[in-house]
Amino acid sequence: MRSVLIVDDSRTSRKILRTILEQHGYNIVGEAGDGEEGFLMYKKLNPDYVTMDITMPKLSGLECLSLIRKENPSAVVVMVTAAGQKEKMIAAIKEGAAEFITKPYEEKDIINVFERLEG
Repeated sequence: MRSVLIVDDSRTSRKILRTILEQHGYNIVGEAGDGEEGFLMYKKLNPDYVTMDITMPKLSGLECLSLIRKENPSAVVVMVTAAGQKEKMIAAIKEGAAEFITKPYEEKDIINVFERLEG
């Protein structure tokens, strides 16, 4: 069973992602409410996948993505973006983001992203 760390400052967003991913057989090993906590949890848990909100307190999703990729260049991080964040999406691609999910969430879109990652 593939492990996932969810990093998002919105408790509601974390709950939605957790529910959808668990229903499709993923093991949620942790949840973090900001980028700093997310990076520390990543180092501790070493999950197969990370979902990362872009806009968060303490460390942004982009800053956390950069730290994770320095820690583990093969880390698979799926960025979560609100519509209209094109510049941030481009920056995330440059930092090594594997995929994107756009809010508001559609279950089929989330699962399609993870199926592509599973290849």
